[in-house]
Parts: sequence; C-alpha cells; structure tokens
Amino acid sequence: MSHPKLDQAVQKVDEFLAAYPTLCQYDRLRDLEKKTGQPKAYLFFAIFSLLLTLVVSIGGAKLLSDIVAFGYPAYMSFKAIDSSDATDDTQWLTYWVVFASFSITESVMTFVVNWIPFYYIIKSVFFTWLYHPRFMGAGLVYKQIIKPFVMPHLQSFEHSKPQKKEE
Repeated sequence: MSHPKLDQAVQKVDEFLAAYPTLCQYDRLRDLEKKTGQPKAYLFFAIFSLLLTLVVSIGGAKLLSDIVAFGYPAYMSFKAIDSSDATDDTQWLTYWVVFASFSITESVMTFVVNWIPFYYIIKSVFFTWLYHPRFMGAGLVYKQIIKPFVMPHLQSFEHSKPQKKEE
C-alpha cells in the first residue's frame, strides 16, 4: 500500500514521461517497468539521480549550471530556426545576447564568483528565469541593462565606419 499523494505524484510523472516519449525514453522505461515491477516514475528518478550525480562528480556545480543555462535554450533555438514565427527568433536571439554578456562578465569576474555563497545555484535560477516562458527575463535584462549600455557604442561605431567611395 502506498500513500494517495504518492500515487498522485507517480501518475503526474508518468503523464509527463508519456508526453515526451523520445526525450524520456518512455518505451525503455515501460520495458524496465515490466521486468522490475517498479513504476516508470521511480525508474526515471533513479536514472535521473544517477546522471545528475555523474554530472556533478565530473564537473561540479559549474557544469550543472552551464547545462541548465545552455540545454533548454539550445533546444528551443533549434526549434525556432525551423519555425516561420519571427517572435521566437527574437526571443532566443535576445537570450543568447544576455547569455554571452553574462558569460563574458563571469569570466572577467571569476575572483568575485568564488566569494559568493551558492553562486551556481543562484546562476541556475537566474538563467531559468531568463528563458522561462512565463517570465521571459532575457527581454527585460536586454532592454533595461544591455541595450542602454551597448547601443550608444554601436551607433558611434556605425557612424565612424568608412563610407564606400563612389566611382
């Protein structure tokens, strides 16, 4: 016997796995469920925990935060390239501009990064906020911080470019 809340959570995880069969390897999980008698949700969490432990032991929290900042946005960018909607192109280009700006700043400020407690957790939450469809934080960061700082320099660069000589 199990708790009703646990059964409900297992059902929700199973629905999630079924919604993304290729990503979650649903068929393999179903085969494992038949062989072991354990629910697919338990097997998924066991495999996920094993992979997470492997990633953290190989690259630490930095690698994990880099995967969080890169994985989903890269996937959505590939989808945006193939879509005819220009809105998602703008959204993901904006994200990558913010991502690049943050990465360069982080590289330069490495000495400060080491002093911030839970830095990689904060970084992961920040990047999730940047790309999450509910918040779209990248657009806000771009409009409020990056654009006012970069655009005057770009405009002066554009005006100082040598003009083509007419023949």
